[in-house]
Amino acid sequence: MSARSPRSTVKDIEHAPVSDDPRAWSYAQKAWQPPSKFVSTFFSLKSSIHMCFHTAANAQIEHELHASSSDISWSLSVFVLVQGLFPLVWSAISEIKGRKVVYLSSMSLFVVGSAVVAASKTIGLVIGMRALQAVGSSAVMAIAAATLADIYEPHERGAKMGMYYAAPLLGASMGPFLGGVFAQALGWRAVFWFSLISGAIVLVALSILFKDSFRKERSLTYQNVLRRRLEENQLCMAAQCRINIVESSIDKSQRMPSEDTIRELEAGNSTSGIVHHINDIMLSFKDVDPFPPIILVLKRWNNNIILLASGLIFGFTYSLSYTCARTLSTRYGYDALHTGFILLSSGIGSICGSTLGGRWSDTMLMKLRNKHGGKTHPEMRLQSTLPAMALLPLSALGYAWICQTHQPVAAICVMLFVAGWIYTSTLAYIVDANTGRSSTAVAMNSAYRGILAFIAAEIAIPLQDRIGDGGLYTFWAGLLVIMETLVLLVLNFGNQWREKCEEAERKNV
Repeated sequence: MSARSPRSTVKDIEHAPVSDDPRAWSYAQKAWQPPSKFVSTFFSLKSSIHMCFHTAANAQIEHELHASSSDISWSLSVFVLVQGLFPLVWSAISEIKGRKVVYLSSMSLFVVGSAVVAASKTIGLVIGMRALQAVGSSAVMAIAAATLADIYEPHERGAKMGMYYAAPLLGASMGPFLGGVFAQALGWRAVFWFSLISGAIVLVALSILFKDSFRKERSLTYQNVLRRRLEENQLCMAAQCRINIVESSIDKSQRMPSEDTIRELEAGNSTSGIVHHINDIMLSFKDVDPFPPIILVLKRWNNNIILLASGLIFGFTYSLSYTCARTLSTRYGYDALHTGFILLSSGIGSICGSTLGGRWSDTMLMKLRNKHGGKTHPEMRLQSTLPAMALLPLSALGYAWICQTHQPVAAICVMLFVAGWIYTSTLAYIVDANTGRSSTAVAMNSAYRGILAFIAAEIAIPLQDRIGDGGLYTFWAGLLVIMETLVLLVLNFGNQWREKCEEAERKNV
């Protein structure tokens, strides 16, 4: 591919020509390489399982390490907060150095954190190393979605993202169950030895099997950093030319560039020299700055609104799994293993909702594209959320008063299943609406989700003690109505907001 001026832009950067195009890979390559929907989903599932993994072992940890209930609550909250925020750093690195560096680095940190927690003698060390575990597991939560965007076209992403989106929801349900099995059979430390072993297996698999899907030509972050480096080099060359003109006594007409050439260098418009050596400039970790792409993502109203909606959904599911385990233990007398079985109802609902909802999202997008003469915009995908919008607030209300009035546990399972049937196309929309910086956008999604899950975890128990499950989840039903209103705002006005911001960005290039 021929070199371009640093000021040139690709109108459709998502389809910029690249070598070994991941979207041209065969079905077998996409299905069995680690960037595939299956393995990305597995990594995401594994990360979310560990978020709730030691919930069932809390009583043992509290007894053996002489910890308070607030210490245990803090270890949960710190994990979900760090896991939500640190993808902002991983995404910036992945847009400069590629996906594989991030996967291997993060999983190595997770393995180290798991080993130290398993051998910990104090609750302070457990909390600190749980934070390191969160740093390690957080990359998968953001980068796997960007990897799927690397290898699938927009009209294919709904089903793939649906399966991936189900993973953290299913993991939040499976974590207490699996943790209960290990804690009851082998003790709480076995939970983290299992984390160590599974993390090491994933690390080896990544190092051997992973085929990086990142292509710098399709990354706006990479191209913007490269443009800045080119402009800096051009200005240095122009300055050096002027110094040589002043100091040299040699015939200028023979040895030195003309004033016109110098002006071209200063303006960054030269088509010779450094521009033709665009591929020779190597970007390093010192070029990693997460803030410029984050600012560009947050400048768009459609992004902020849909990210808040996504965060509210995750905050609800995290609060539900956290408080439901407590309710089943204190009011129904269930042990950790039976509690885990019941929480699987939500996980099964998540799988059904996300996989079927993802396919429905793709189908709706194709229908709308045909209806509009082959033209599409990302907001069309949100049309698929309309039929199911009534279910989520109603399921929250149903769960609230079934628990409050101590109805049979079978009714709780039904409400958990319906509440788990969450698919609002938000993740696929976030990727589609941020071409060229999908990993940053997905990292921001993780940040919003982590912050709101942290808040939900911190307020859940005090509110549950004060107003009961009935009051707490009636409150959540109201928040979910607000969430759906936000989705409707983006559906109706997101296209014009996004296009206005894109036009402003093009003018500033």
